[in-house]
Parts: sequence; structure tokens; C-alpha cells
Amino acid sequence: MEQETIEQMNTRFDKERSLEFKKAKEKILFTLKGADKYYYASQCAKFEKNIIEYGYSSYATKSSVAKEGLLFDKYKITLGHPYGYDLKRFDSKEEMFGFVIGYNECISFIKYHYNISEEVA
Repeated sequence: MEQETIEQMNTRFDKERSLEFKKAKEKILFTLKGADKYYYASQCAKFEKNIIEYGYSSYATKSSVAKEGLLFDKYKITLGHPYGYDLKRFDSKEEMFGFVIGYNECISFIKYHYNISEEVA
């Protein structure tokens, strides 16, 4: 088997990252710009996975989010479609991203501290 060069690895990683971004971006209803766009898109995708795994409210249950999905707007996160149930409202996209990242960090902290595996549902 031929060993992959650094340039080939970089090209492959760039393609993989672009595909992940494109998939995550489908759920974000506003334009992401700048160097942090990949980070924010991945945090939104991770947030949706965490909500599917743990639920959030009586409306955003594990099964409803898995079935309908989440959408991220500048001022809200909705269940299902742009006019669906508002999971949470915000004053700005920065506040929304702060909430999403904070939620993800809390889940990561709990998993690490209490040795909860990724496969626990």
C-alpha cells in the first residue's frame, strides 16, 4: 500500500471538512462568513446530535428532533421548519452561538466527568 503524502492528506482533509460544512450548513438559515464558519457549523451539528441524544424540552424530545431536525436562524432555534416550535430565542446570532457552544461544552463536561459513553441514549 502506498503511503499518503502530506499534500494528499491536506487535500483529503480539506475535502472532508468542506463536505461536513456543506451538510451542517443546510440547517443554518443565514450566511456564515470568516474563518470561524466551519467551527460554528460544526457546533450547530453537534448541538443537534446532543439534543437528539438527551432531549431538551417537552417539545424537543429525542424522537421529535431525530424525526424533524433543528434549524438555526439568527434569532432562534426551531424544531422542524422555519415556522416550527421555537426551541429558544436570542437577540443575536452571537448569543445563539454562545448558547449552542455552552450547551455542547456542558454535555462534554458531564460525559467526561461521569464517564458517560457516547453510545448511552
